[in-house]
Amino acid sequence: MVDVRIAVVGTGANGASIAADLVRAGLDVTLIEQWPEHVSAMREHGLRVELPDKEIVTPVRAVNLCEVATLREPFDIVFLLVKAYDTRWACELVKPLLAPDGLLVGVQNGMTVEAIADIVGVERTLGSVIEVGSAMYRPGVVERHTPHALSWFAVGGLVPEVTDRAGPAAAALRNAGTVEVVEDIVAAKWMKLIVNAGELVPSAILGLPLYEASRVPGMRDFMLRASLEALSAAESLGVRPTPIFGRPIPDTADLGEYVQTLTDLVVETFALPHSKTTVLQDWGKGRRSEVAEINGLVVETLAATGKAGKTAPANSITLELAHRIETGLLAPDAGNAERLLNA
Repeated sequence: MVDVRIAVVGTGANGASIAADLVRAGLDVTLIEQWPEHVSAMREHGLRVELPDKEIVTPVRAVNLCEVATLREPFDIVFLLVKAYDTRWACELVKPLLAPDGLLVGVQNGMTVEAIADIVGVERTLGSVIEVGSAMYRPGVVERHTPHALSWFAVGGLVPEVTDRAGPAAAALRNAGTVEVVEDIVAAKWMKLIVNAGELVPSAILGLPLYEASRVPGMRDFMLRASLEALSAAESLGVRPTPIFGRPIPDTADLGEYVQTLTDLVVETFALPHSKTTVLQDWGKGRRSEVAEINGLVVETLAATGKAGKTAPANSITLELAHRIETGLLAPDAGNAERLLNA
């Protein structure tokens, strides 16, 4: 790994935290970021990661988006941590700098692995599932809510020969948490989307941290409904459920129970009680969310496949209310629970 050149494209809360872990491990890492004030802060003061039990400041090499065209040496591994809706342009941006035998790893929510492969080729594409809770409200400062011992990743290619080459990328990510190399990355990413569909946006619509939102009467059941609709969407595409977060699927387990287990695991273990989802953080910054790439995908998939008349009412109302919030017609508020539950 000494001679491997790594780029992290998108150094928001998760990207910056992971990049700092890689730098402290002695790896050659370049951070590529679109927020100018964040780049300036990292250059001047280093990257500060605030964990529940300690604070770590790491000197890093940070590059503005507008400076990417000045870079010359190719990267062997590029970790992509931009929003799902920014995937295509970010891949095009870094494609000229990806080594011919390099790998671009989409460490993202949403089903982005096929989009990455469209741009850099299946032979240079790895998908990844990430479970790390963090937040960023100030340039140069990350609040990492999930300690390294609980942080979890899966990586894999769309074809076996690429999965076989995942070793160096997995080894790098192991500096940030537990990593599993999986045979079916599409299935693993769908399993994460199933959990996200029930948690990320519904809790944000209430304007509450995930833990608090899950305690609102009726919301736990609503979250499970949204997740089970996402499970139906995955199954309609022929996706075979696969274990994630290091939790095996018992042979006798009802898949609904397994999905609830995963949901509870995120709420009770991976996040702090005050942790806001990425969606609520985005809305607080005036940014749009990934609702179209998560809940919207569930609605679109079930409508397109028409599996046994399956519909997605929980995801549909989530999508509708999120769009109203993002257009300024509605505010994130606990009173929105009635709108969700009565749909």
